[in-house]
Amino acid sequence: MAFRRPDTQDVTALAESYGMHPGEDAVATYAALIDASLISYDAVEELYATIAPQAPEGRAGQRPDDAANPLGAWYVRTEITGAPGGPLTGKTVAVKDNTAVAGVPMMNGSHTLEGFVPDRDATVVSRLLAAGATITGKSVCEDLCFSGGSHTSVTGPVRNPWDPSRTTGGSSSGSGALVAAGEVDLGLGGDQGGSIRMPAAFCGVVGHKPTYGLVPYTGAFPIEVTIDHLGPITRTVADAAVALDVLAGRDGLDPRQPADLVPEQYAAALGGDVAGLRVGVVTQGFGWEGLSEPGVDDTVRAAAARLGELGIEVVEVDLPWHRHALHVWNVIATDGAARQMVEGNGYGHNWDGLYDPELIAHYGRQSREVADQWSPTVTLVALAGRWSAQQEQTRHYAMARNLALEARAQYDRALADVDLLVMPTVPMVAPPLPAADDPLEVQVARALEMIVNTAPFDVSGHPATSVPAGLSQGLPVGMMLVGRRFEDTTCLKVAHAFEQLVGGFPTPR
Repeated sequence: MAFRRPDTQDVTALAESYGMHPGEDAVATYAALIDASLISYDAVEELYATIAPQAPEGRAGQRPDDAANPLGAWYVRTEITGAPGGPLTGKTVAVKDNTAVAGVPMMNGSHTLEGFVPDRDATVVSRLLAAGATITGKSVCEDLCFSGGSHTSVTGPVRNPWDPSRTTGGSSSGSGALVAAGEVDLGLGGDQGGSIRMPAAFCGVVGHKPTYGLVPYTGAFPIEVTIDHLGPITRTVADAAVALDVLAGRDGLDPRQPADLVPEQYAAALGGDVAGLRVGVVTQGFGWEGLSEPGVDDTVRAAAARLGELGIEVVEVDLPWHRHALHVWNVIATDGAARQMVEGNGYGHNWDGLYDPELIAHYGRQSREVADQWSPTVTLVALAGRWSAQQEQTRHYAMARNLALEARAQYDRALADVDLLVMPTVPMVAPPLPAADDPLEVQVARALEMIVNTAPFDVSGHPATSVPAGLSQGLPVGMMLVGRRFEDTTCLKVAHAFEQLVGGFPTPR
């Protein structure tokens, strides 16, 4: 299909959008020049058709009825069996619906992708299937994944299996709920502000955000290329480590990944001696005014103290930059997501890797038609990010990216003295789901208030594991273990030792 050429009226409007005012003769000349340059666009479309992927035959996805989906956690059900004999043979997986499974509908929790069916598997999906996993469906995620609560997906709220009136956390809301409820062995999650770890904490399961770049993001819907992560949600640390063995490593298609990346052996490291390690309890991770619940802070401090029974030295660490890093994340997530996710049709531009032209086109067309139906958090990002661009030319994004280097250095400095940092994953237990008619400011608060400890490590890129620390008010409390970059084994090894020490983690009644 030939690319439509602009006429002189189109060129005049284009020029005026840049503040230009060329004369009539110049407009006619530019129209002709543009016409000639678009020949290459036609050629690229013809060439791409020769390499465009074709979805495998026999795959499909079906929306479950309410009776079969009491938590609202499934988007579609499917049954895709992986290769026999791999380390995940017999394991069932729910893939977060921001991640492509070829031939299966992908909505990303939003009307902007409704009706889209990808033609290629994400790298992580290919790896899960090659390892023998069975994909039993796509799990609900929040609207464009921009919520730490579980009330923004257009399919409806995802309910916490511990108490269906409460949030599961987001944006990997469905994966967290399905793993906690025992409906799947493994949930695949994404994490830009805490979206693996927050559902894990609220639902009482294990969530591991890998080091930035350790797991390829190829084939997952991006929010902001500098903070995008994928990782596992599981009931045990051992399952998370086995999954990370499968997921980690370069695919050659994702610019987030360093060229010299060599994954560790995560499952093999479990059970190793942790005596002699040193853990720092971060003062600034506790006592968030208006957010932190004493029961949560006390439960995490008690859990951290128990690490001493394993021969680990537990010390207090003063890290003021942990509070500063949240502001850095907020600017990057707002300006970056507005430019890439909202205005850049998800993928944006100017990076070297594998794009999804079909998704970009589908999203681009529909986003112009359904913007009034975006969740309050996506709307907030779109408005604030565009205002920043109009008023300040996104210079604060540039400042924040430079400050991200300082934040990383501050965490690196702290981790030179201790092997892990410890704090609550989220400062509260799972709050009640907001009502549909709650005020806008309440809807936004219930979506963003819980990110204060998790979001900084999406900016810094350090690995972080959330494990259940105990219960408060009868609900799960998450403890987050943060390690040195690309030393994910330390996080998982200590998390596993803690799990063995406490005799395993509680499950919903």
